Amino acid sequence: MKDLGPRYDFHMHTIFSDGKLLPAAIVREAEIRGAKTIALTDHVDPSNINIAIPAIMQFLIEMKGKLPINVLCGAEVSYLLPEHIAEYCKKARALGAKIIIVHGESVVENVYPGTNHAAVQLKGLVDILAHPGKITEEDVKLAAKNEIFLELSARAGHGKGNAHVAKLAKKYGAKMLLNTDAHTENDLVTQEEAFKIALAAGLSEKDALTVISENPLELLKRI
Repeated sequence: MKDLGPRYDFHMHTIFSDGKLLPAAIVREAEIRGAKTIALTDHVDPSNINIAIPAIMQFLIEMKGKLPINVLCGAEVSYLLPEHIAEYCKKARALGAKIIIVHGESVVENVYPGTNHAAVQLKGLVDILAHPGKITEEDVKLAAKNEIFLELSARAGHGKGNAHVAKLAKKYGAKMLLNTDAHTENDLVTQEEAFKIALAAGLSEKDALTVISENPLELLKRI
């Protein structure tokens, strides 16, 4: 197989939400699978936003210069009514999150209708709309216009929406990333596995390579 470069994964969870691993453990597991840069993006809502993000920030302060790969603090704003999403994205950013994800309307979870639409309007605030398997053409157009990445997911269940997302993203010029949404080490993938998942979503080899290798670098330039 051609050289696919290092792995980038901007969506994973630790014990500070519903993940099973400590931050140091998931960093190590990602390193083993060839990751160069990851983001720790625990689920946040009003109950834990003041706990999860500061905890990850403290981990990164304590481990500065001691980690084998580049690790970013992020947050996944989850299960809020659409009218409150912007407020908590702003709060997450103020607390130190470098990557802001909104938990999209997936094919397997019951977040509020209108979540995708609310998220793709937040240009300059939301970076990634996660696993938005029920996304409409209108919202894909907005994501493209507002430079919000749409996620293809390596996670079981969420990945059932990948083909729909990829088809519309290609049609309207929205940019995609392929993340794992990892909750355990078993959810993480290598770059080779990520490439195969992108191909399975219906992308050409060229487009799949863009999703897993080039688009991550574009996101990093924003930070």
